[in-house]
Amino acid sequence: MAKWLRSGRRRDMCLLLAADGELRGQQLKSALESHYDDRLEPKAFYGSLSALVDAGFVEKRTEGIHDVYTLTDAGEKRVHEHAAWVHSCLDSTTESA
Repeated sequence: MAKWLRSGRRRDMCLLLAADGELRGQQLKSALESHYDDRLEPKAFYGSLSALVDAGFVEKRTEGIHDVYTLTDAGEKRVHEHAAWVHSCLDSTTESA
């Protein structure tokens, strides 16, 4: 399993990017804060985002004064692999109930 999958925050960032296609950094941070119902420290948030960029799962580009983030093909692949694993776990739970 890739290291990024062990981080819930990184997984959730990738899921939001998969759902929306692309987001500005602040939009992504706000969406996570809304989901978690908690404030994220900017340094920790952008550190996680930079790790995803450095690992090749997320692409960063600049539009005007904003940084915009999108999933790469590798990031998209990992999101779908993780979703399939979650579904298989839930399916086996349903079958044993």
